[in-house]
Amino acid sequence: MNKIENIENEVRSLTEAELATFRKWFIEFDADVWDRQLERDIASGKLAELARKSLSDHESGKSTEL
Repeated sequence: MNKIENIENEVRSLTEAELATFRKWFIEFDADVWDRQLERDIASGKLAELARKSLSDHESGKSTEL
């Protein structure tokens, strides 16, 4: 059995209260991971071209207000 299968089995064996606690923890953990990745992408310039394109499209009338 691999690591993921072990984790899946452990999660399946949680009580409802344990699962609720785990779910809350994982949502926060996943959000933190996402935030760090976004920060790295911004710092490395990965998103700069997307931002330039978006601004250019907006300035040329290719966007609408929400």
